[in-house]
Amino acid sequence: MFKIKIDDFLYLSLLETKDAAELFHLIDRNREHIGKWLKFPSMTVEMEDSKAFIEGTRMRYAKDEGYWLGIWSEDRLVGSIGYLYLDQENKKTEIGYWLGQEYEGKGFITKSIKLLIDYAFDELQFNKIEIGAAADNAKSRAIPEKLGFTREGELRDYEYINGRFLDRVIYGLKAAEWRAK
Repeated sequence: MFKIKIDDFLYLSLLETKDAAELFHLIDRNREHIGKWLKFPSMTVEMEDSKAFIEGTRMRYAKDEGYWLGIWSEDRLVGSIGYLYLDQENKKTEIGYWLGQEYEGKGFITKSIKLLIDYAFDELQFNKIEIGAAADNAKSRAIPEKLGFTREGELRDYEYINGRFLDRVIYGLKAAEWRAK
């Protein structure tokens, strides 16, 4: 297992099969909270679903197609972040993230995104990173706005979650903009 240290208490790592129970319980405790904005909690109904997700993301990692990492604070899984895809041809990716409600407001997502931004621009040599968030999810939208992403548009009725359509705001950040900060 590889660990990417962010600070003395926070690190990212590729999820392993042994993390399935901890991942499932984090999702289960936060099912309603996360499920307001994302679809996967409704599809994660037993621990085997978390195990299948981990196996799938490890396969995507091996194929260089994108992947999800666990966000760990003091060796506790607090959320997940990842590259939804790695578009080598167009030199871009999209970052997705979620966090257990009890861990919000501690800067975990912001610190994790900064690390993924640096990696995408410096190591992968990408030109652009996108982040999409539900239009009504003010907390999630505040992160790319704080990090200097540009609001590029809004997709109406982008997803149907829990009996309602959610609009999605798309943010973009180019390598030159990040380096100019």
